[in-house]
Amino acid sequence: MWPPSPRGTWVIDLDGVIWLTGEPIRGVDGAVAALHDAGVRTLFATNNSASTRAQLHARLANCGISADDADLLTSADVAADMVPTGSSALVLAGDGVREALEKRGITVVDSGPADVVIVGWTRAFTFDTMSEAARTVRDGARLIGTNEDPTYPTPHGLLAGGGAILAAVATASETPPEVAGKPHLPTANAIAARADDLRVMVGDRPATDGTLARQLGISFALVLSGVTDADSVPSDPPPDAVSADLATLVSTALRYEENK
Repeated sequence: MWPPSPRGTWVIDLDGVIWLTGEPIRGVDGAVAALHDAGVRTLFATNNSASTRAQLHARLANCGISADDADLLTSADVAADMVPTGSSALVLAGDGVREALEKRGITVVDSGPADVVIVGWTRAFTFDTMSEAARTVRDGARLIGTNEDPTYPTPHGLLAGGGAILAAVATASETPPEVAGKPHLPTANAIAARADDLRVMVGDRPATDGTLARQLGISFALVLSGVTDADSVPSDPPPDAVSADLATLVSTALRYEENK
């Protein structure tokens, strides 16, 4: 149902919704403040696993937004929760994954053998790191991907995403991965565990954010400030709302509520 009723929790993506490579998208500070003033809780959920929590909080602050740690969920957090405490992990991913694993008591190793291989977005991807990860999986390690996003939005266009790196390792190891991030069940369960009054998922990628919204039984609001443009808005099923950006979306939703 759109617009959602006031109060409750809005789940909001970061890349392409709040920022592009850390630089704020127009009006996000005011939009989040307006939601809070209206009694709406914001839960930020991102498939990007590269950054540490301190880096994410710093980027939010750069956008004029503050968030409790409980209101920030990354695919690194979810992937780490899929690994039993005391396990060993070979990591082909950024510092966010390493931080989440170490916090959970999982030993990060530089080469196999390992209990699990975790793959996420990283600029450290090379032929050698891919080969080592694939070899470790073939030797019996579980393969977990933080996400399957094929691209990553920047102010200058799309870059290869974590899903592209995961696909390479999965192909080289001939092993289908378990996937932590949106729209998969581990993230859906993690979001549901953090809030029992979910109302809307705001994102820029229908295949992940839209599918997750349907899994959670909530509205999907698509913003066109990230990977999806106006010519690529899906029609089956269509989003519940489409806006140029978060600021426009929030203004429209709250104005509707005021005029009821």
